[in-house]
Amino acid sequence: MQHDPHPLSPRLGHCPEGLPRAAYLTPEWYEHEMTSVFAHNWVMAGRVADFTAGTMRRVTVGAAQVIVGCDSAGSLSAFHNSCPHRGSELCRAEVEPLGKLIRCPYHAFAFASGDGRLVATGHAVPTADFDRAAHGLKPVSLRVWNGFLFLNLSPDPGPLQADVGLTTLDNWPMAGLLTGHRWQAEIACNWKTFWENYSECLHCPGIHPELCAMVPVYGRGIMAANEAPGWTPDAPPGPNLRPGAQSWTMDGTPCGPDFAGLTEAERQAGYSFVTFWPTAYVVAHVDHVRSVRIEPLAPERTRLVAEWHFAPDTLAQPGFDPAAVAAFAKIVLEQDGAAAEMNQRGIRSPAFTAARLMPEEYEIHRFHQWVLAEMEDRP
Repeated sequence: MQHDPHPLSPRLGHCPEGLPRAAYLTPEWYEHEMTSVFAHNWVMAGRVADFTAGTMRRVTVGAAQVIVGCDSAGSLSAFHNSCPHRGSELCRAEVEPLGKLIRCPYHAFAFASGDGRLVATGHAVPTADFDRAAHGLKPVSLRVWNGFLFLNLSPDPGPLQADVGLTTLDNWPMAGLLTGHRWQAEIACNWKTFWENYSECLHCPGIHPELCAMVPVYGRGIMAANEAPGWTPDAPPGPNLRPGAQSWTMDGTPCGPDFAGLTEAERQAGYSFVTFWPTAYVVAHVDHVRSVRIEPLAPERTRLVAEWHFAPDTLAQPGFDPAAVAAFAKIVLEQDGAAAEMNQRGIRSPAFTAARLMPEEYEIHRFHQWVLAEMEDRP
């Protein structure tokens, strides 16, 4: 007999329809997402500490190429990678040196690297009707959260928002963490297909044997105990990781000293997720933190960039190997990528018109409603 979920359970009380097939395949839908979803929301660009002083780096934000400059003092600035003269790109390589000026390699127009104002026009001699003040670099808004840099293309960006409070990781020493390992992959799926896979665990028993052994509740096809049918708040909380495990490493052993400021509840949880649609998620463990960025490349192509961040004392341990720490989560990411590609191939079938979501896929339903609202608000 079916029972309605407890009011505090996140489970859906119905099985709603998902996004239409075109949302995963057509250039028109994809281009609309780039000019709405990705042009008006904060997009993670990486760790502030990884932007080297005296350099500028080319970063993709939706459909736009952006320059992130880091001056000799470590101050950051961000501009569209397009010269106001005739549109030439300014930063051609992934990373280039940065001084006081950003000089266009095409016609030598020069701009102040701090505020983007036009300083010189090369060999061109403008007439009196040319307004220098109106032809500086187009700025891109930036914000730093817990040592992560976010960019926003909107001229009037809203606040940075996550699925949980922005104070969730306040007990972790986030600002001082250093990137110890980086992994990147391109997968043949729509960016939403990957997010949908991230947002449910019905697939976990069949796709993630290692993860289900580490997090037993995932082996039940749910992400948390409150998703189970018949759950009530009276059920006492317990540890999320298997007995003896403390972190997401191959053997469950912390890779270094535990972060000192964590509560007992945070240690018992074993992981704390913070999700930033449409761009990234951050997972904090007792000994390290992982971030994963989702970068759309085409209607059926997505780049994943995963990074592992550690305390300086952990990285300084003799013989420490950050790749060995990352090995467990990389297994899970590779399995997720393969599952998302499998799903994408099936979506191409003319027999598929739209998903029919299950009660456990409440987060996918919420994600779909968010995407549609973003697109409708910004036609």
